[in-house]
Amino acid sequence: MSTELSSFAASIQRWDLNQHPFYQAWAAGTLPTEALATYARDWGAFVRVIDRGWESAGMPEYAAEEREHAQLWDAFAGAVGTAAVDAPEIGELAALRSSAERLFSTPATALGALYAFEAQQPTTSASKLEGLKQHYSFSPDAETYFAVHANDESEAQWLAEKLTGLAPGQREVAADACEHMCRAMWEALSGIYSGDCAMA
Repeated sequence: MSTELSSFAASIQRWDLNQHPFYQAWAAGTLPTEALATYARDWGAFVRVIDRGWESAGMPEYAAEEREHAQLWDAFAGAVGTAAVDAPEIGELAALRSSAERLFSTPATALGALYAFEAQQPTTSASKLEGLKQHYSFSPDAETYFAVHANDESEAQWLAEKLTGLAPGQREVAADACEHMCRAMWEALSGIYSGDCAMA
């Protein structure tokens, strides 16, 4: 990790989603299926706006790809017995979507916020995919979104190059956005984990 990206790396380490109790329970197979359904329903609202970040970052081809991936998320939601929504029921998930919409609206903040998500997605997807395969009995549609993203680091690498090339002031703005997004994602998972359906 370059020195230019040290603050981004620190944020991701501080809010490492694979260390969150929700994903830990998923990986261990102790997460109730009701919690998976709640996650699929409300986290889907965030997935549906990721394309906006890529548009602001100047990568319309990635934005188009994210819209296709949102359809894979819908398939995941259907496989676990629910449907993704645009307006989350859980407050922390509504806050995540609101933060994403704001941060994805300008180039520098979009780069930072996208990096918070994309730098973690390969490892979180791999863990969730393995958890689904080992411990749950959903249809293959539940796995496709995570299989596509597991170990795919191309987006994070592109973002890292762009962040490194920013002027110092803009990089600081992006770093603040990265920290904000990392925390919002963590708190979103906490909102599901502490809910009535997550009793692991």
